[in-house]
Amino acid sequence: MAKSSDQPIQQRISKELGDVSIKDPGYRIMMADLYRESLLEDILPFWFPRCLDQEHGGFFSCLDRDGSIFETDKSVWIQGRMVWMLLRCYQDLEANPAWLEWAESGLGFLNKHGFDTDGRMFFQLTREGKPIRKRRYAYSEAFAAIAYAAHARTTGNSASADRAEKLLAHFIRWNFESPAEFSPKFTDERPLIGLTPRMITLVTALELNHQLGSNPHRESVIEQMVTEILEWFVKPELGCVLETAHTDGTVSDHLEGRTLNPGHAIEAAWFVMEAGTRQGRKDWIKGGCQMLEMTWKRSWDTEHGGLLYFTDIYNKPVQEYWHDMKFWWPHDETMIASIMAYQLTGEAKYASIHQAVHDWSFKHFTDPVHGEWYGYLHRDGSIANTAKGNLWKSFFHHPRSLIVCSDWLRKESKAID
Repeated sequence: MAKSSDQPIQQRISKELGDVSIKDPGYRIMMADLYRESLLEDILPFWFPRCLDQEHGGFFSCLDRDGSIFETDKSVWIQGRMVWMLLRCYQDLEANPAWLEWAESGLGFLNKHGFDTDGRMFFQLTREGKPIRKRRYAYSEAFAAIAYAAHARTTGNSASADRAEKLLAHFIRWNFESPAEFSPKFTDERPLIGLTPRMITLVTALELNHQLGSNPHRESVIEQMVTEILEWFVKPELGCVLETAHTDGTVSDHLEGRTLNPGHAIEAAWFVMEAGTRQGRKDWIKGGCQMLEMTWKRSWDTEHGGLLYFTDIYNKPVQEYWHDMKFWWPHDETMIASIMAYQLTGEAKYASIHQAVHDWSFKHFTDPVHGEWYGYLHRDGSIANTAKGNLWKSFFHHPRSLIVCSDWLRKESKAID
């Protein structure tokens, strides 16, 4: 790969790698630098300052290919995600005062408009902050929790620390202790449990530990979430990670039970590996690696490349009609998980996964004219939608991938016992 600084970052980062891979220490350092440069030279300038709402505060996230705003409604969970991402850039890259100012604009908007009278958060607001939609689930709260925690560490604001703790506690209560407080989506005829609330609880607790310091309660929560993920959702005998399961962890042989979500499975895999690394649990690291490997084998499109969005346990038809599209975020999560797995084990198969997903992603998702990644591709890798952001895609998955990958590529690879 060429290093010449007169080449656009996307051209340098998307070059064919040939026989070079993360097995080579020099390549790892070079790619760590390039991922960081991509974040600083491509992704951040695409979003900021154009996404800032200078009049009402907070962020616009519905950006077209050229960065023009095509919708002014605001996603509440995206406000939290973008605040957190800006603060992680401030903490991990450089203490840029503009990043802190922008993050505090997002937090101010959340403080003023994000919360309902019952303590729950909204999902969608008008530009001015008037509520439009409130979901049954509580993921806005989880993403706000990490934003407030990062703000507390960055500024020493004790009120932000307290709010982060309360939001995590609320998220756990609403999902696991008092779910009846929500209007139920399903009847009790076929009770199911989900991977998603467990993986989000896990990563939120991990991030609060990172930002606020660990405590026994969060350590217990982390152990419970990892244990439930590995025992109830990881199925080596079927070679898959379930998205939903019966309450005893067995497969529900119906559409919702058979449908696999590769992006969630691989994202959860690196959360489990991260927990194992922080707590010295080699069994968790091995479990996370297994989750990645099984899901990769089931979801990599051997005909066109890229990761399929949904698959079925028994290769039966999938109900969701977008099942064979290629979304940006599972590829970002796979970049992280494959680098983690290689650095933690030294096994070449994970280097091969990284090389495949890196090459395909930077070939198909990038826009060399306007920057950033497209979010949605057809199965063959052609562009399905020109949006670079919407109420779901924002300044989060891709920059998180770049900053986490850069950090892990600088670690010394090793083999676990």
